[in-house]
Amino acid sequence: MLALLFFNDKAVIVAGDGSISESIKFISYIPYLVLIIIATGLNLLALFSYKIRVFQMRTAALAAIFCVALQIWLLVDFLVTKDEMVFRVSAIFPLLASILDVLAAKAIYADQVLVESAYHLRKSRHERRK
Repeated sequence: MLALLFFNDKAVIVAGDGSISESIKFISYIPYLVLIIIATGLNLLALFSYKIRVFQMRTAALAAIFCVALQIWLLVDFLVTKDEMVFRVSAIFPLLASILDVLAAKAIYADQVLVESAYHLRKSRHERRK
């Protein structure tokens, strides 16, 4: 998601004769910029909050929701202006980020379940010793 801030190819405006007239950045449109910053911030927060697994899982899931929202917005803009704009490959980055966020949330949940089961086993073993 952070790469979207640096790419110069959100869309290319195509003139009537088929020539390329202008290239637009993702950050030139404020709603895109806001969603990119929120999704990037949530991904970074999920990355660095590895000691709090439940918070990390929820943050990754929320980041996936924001990435899907950005991807849907890009799709709607493409469908509305399909004669004037051609999106580049970087327009699918939010979709890839949301897939990776969902996979990360699932793995974090599996890790949390494993830690809780180990805790319950230790607790029951400790109670049997008494």
